[in-house]
Amino acid sequence: MGEAIRLFLLVALVAAAGTTAVLGLAWWMEPERRMRRAMLKSLGAPAETDAYSAAEGRAAGLDFEGGQVAVLWDRGGSGLVYAFEEIEGGEVIVDGHVLARVRRGEQRRSLDVPAPDAEQVVLRLMFADARHPEFELDLWNVTSPTQTGSPAEALRLGRRWLSHLEALLRG
Repeated sequence: MGEAIRLFLLVALVAAAGTTAVLGLAWWMEPERRMRRAMLKSLGAPAETDAYSAAEGRAAGLDFEGGQVAVLWDRGGSGLVYAFEEIEGGEVIVDGHVLARVRRGEQRRSLDVPAPDAEQVVLRLMFADARHPEFELDLWNVTSPTQTGSPAEALRLGRRWLSHLEALLRG
């Protein structure tokens, strides 16, 4: 009888250890967490401003200290790092309409239209790169099952990105 209890406890311990390992691996491989690690690796420092779309597997981050911006896709498996001098501008697109824009050499077009019922809010970054001239990132998409937040939060994030870009382009 004592052997059966020991065997049962051993099996329970192995099952608990296996479950813990699987849960730990799932946590480690969670899409946004993977992209955050890839962003850190790409920039070489924590991003001071970032935006992630786990559903799309895309991310963007700014490193002011290093003077660079990183854009990632394929769940962080691919990406590019640009120097601030290569940034041409950015736009916030709501339901297919450009509502705000910052471009090198142009006046800023402000985002002053509230869109509480927006179905999609996109941040488009533009670069002086013939092969990859732009990068789009969903800040909000009503059809994305893993999307969190709200259109208002997405618009605030988009405004913050455009403010950073404007300061970089003027500086």
